[in-house]
This record gives sequence, structure tokens and C-alpha cells, in this order.
Amino acid sequence: MQRRSVLQAAALATLSPLARADGYPAKPVRLIVPFAPGGTTDIIARIISERMPTLLGQTMVVDNKAGGGGTVGATEIVRAVPDGYTLGVATVSTTAANPAINPRITYNPLTDFTPIINVAATPNIIAVHPSFPARDYKGFLAELKKNPGKHSYATSGTGGIGHLQMELYKSLAGVFVLHIPYRGAGPALNDTVAGQVPMIFDNLPSALAFIKDGRLIPIVVAAPQRVAALPNVPTFKEVGLEPVNRMAYYGIHGPKGLPKEVVDKVHAAMKKAVEIPDVRKRIEDTGSLILANTPAEFAAQIAAEFEVYKKVVAQQKLKLD
Repeated sequence: MQRRSVLQAAALATLSPLARADGYPAKPVRLIVPFAPGGTTDIIARIISERMPTLLGQTMVVDNKAGGGGTVGATEIVRAVPDGYTLGVATVSTTAANPAINPRITYNPLTDFTPIINVAATPNIIAVHPSFPARDYKGFLAELKKNPGKHSYATSGTGGIGHLQMELYKSLAGVFVLHIPYRGAGPALNDTVAGQVPMIFDNLPSALAFIKDGRLIPIVVAAPQRVAALPNVPTFKEVGLEPVNRMAYYGIHGPKGLPKEVVDKVHAAMKKAVEIPDVRKRIEDTGSLILANTPAEFAAQIAAEFEVYKKVVAQQKLKLD
């Protein structure tokens, strides 16, 4: 009897993730956020995860793994067992911008993850500290052209979307600003608000509260049209720089090889979460747009965005600092 129990335990241990997916989830699910607390990625992850005990049947524990413009956390997702108990937030930084510019990244964003759902997309923005000698785009551009190399800008990390988009902006606008990378948008925002760095290229949701409080001044936004909360702030398209006018996304993915049953359950729970009026409002209040698309649609978005940034890197001859 004891030998039979041992053999049964060994057999269960060797079952494929697909065979174990029927009872999923049987324990809390870890959700890796590849940036520090306080940024948009973290904000949206926590709003969604709060509803998972009811909708998924288990707690979803947010685990911030910052560093490398999001690649530290993304690499941990890739290395996880594909059983659905370690998932992560997919961003443009981790699945397109950073892989496009950083040859040292060890994962392939198109083959090493299992896309599940793209929850939301959000505008990006250049904002400055109130002490900066300009309060609109015309004055901002004039100041940068007048004083090349004098100013610096903060981002969530080297190779992230903020870094790549700002470098693209610099190339197209003919200006030079020094890059100051941080381990996430939260620390970058804190130093910009404190005046340690004069400007930031960030996702709008994490910067918006500081803008509303007057602690940051909005200059130009990457969005399809002007943002309702900032009606006087032009888009990059309006100032003649449409290639910079790209939004960020926040999706859920896991390591490659996730069983379809796991993907379907997580997708269904996430989709139901964003249909809850309070959840939708909290996400939209950050300036984000709800997407909630299919795994196949999300995979296509990732592939398209990766291709765009590969071309940007090649055309503008961008390299890591």
C-alpha cells in the first residue's frame, strides 16, 4: 500500500500542466509586475487582482520584480513552470521596446510567452517639473534646442517604452536630453516631482495625479486624440511627430506552454473583472482605455508593436547607453 502511494505521488508529479489544469486554480496565483510599485503597470495590476478571489476562485498576489526596464520580471515569467501559478503583466517595454533595442535580452517576446488578454492601453506623456523654464510645447522645444545637453529626463528604466519613445522624439526633434533610468515609474516620478530630474516620459495614469495637483506640468501626449483630462495638451501628431504617438498596453501573459484551460479561465476572469462598473471606472479614471481582447488578438498586437520598435531602432540607429 505504501509503495502504491509513493508510485501514485510520483505519477502525479510528472503529469503535464495540461493534465493538472482541470482543478486550476487550487492555490494562490502569483502575478509578476516587472516594475516597482507606484507606476501604471502596478496600479492596473492591483485593480484587477483585487477581483480575482471571486472571479478566478483564488487570491492573485502581486509581486513587483523591477529592473532592466522590465526585463528582470519578464525573464522570471519566462522561466516559470507553465502551470498557471506564475503569470505576469505584459507591457510594451517588456514585449517590444526593450527586446527591440537590447541584444542582451535572453527571451523572445513572440515565442517565450503565452498571451492571455490585453487589459488596457494608455497614453504616454512628457511632463516637466514646475521649475522648468517652459510650460507648453513650443517653449519646451525652444528650451531644449537652446540648451542641448543641459536637461535630463527620467524613465521607468533603460530600454523601456519611455526611454525608446523619448530617444525617438530626440532624433526626430533634433534635441539632446540626458537619460536617467530608474527601476520603475514610481521612483522616476518621485524624483521628478521632487525636482531632482526636470522632466519625465511616463505613462499618463501614473503621472496624472501629480499633473492635477500642479506638481508636474504636461507638455505633449502620445494618444489618438487629445486626452479629456488635459484638453490643452497637444498630441505628438499635432506637433508634427506622429511616429512618437504610440500608446502603452497592459496585458496578462504567462510562460510559453500554458494549457488552454488555464488561459481560458484567466481570460474569462479578467474579462469579467473589467466589465464590473467600479473596476472599469477606476481603470478609465487613470486615463486608460479598456481593451479586453482575445489571446490571439493580443499576440498579434505584440508582434506588430515589436516590429514597429525594431524598425525604429534600425532607422534611428538607437543603442543602449
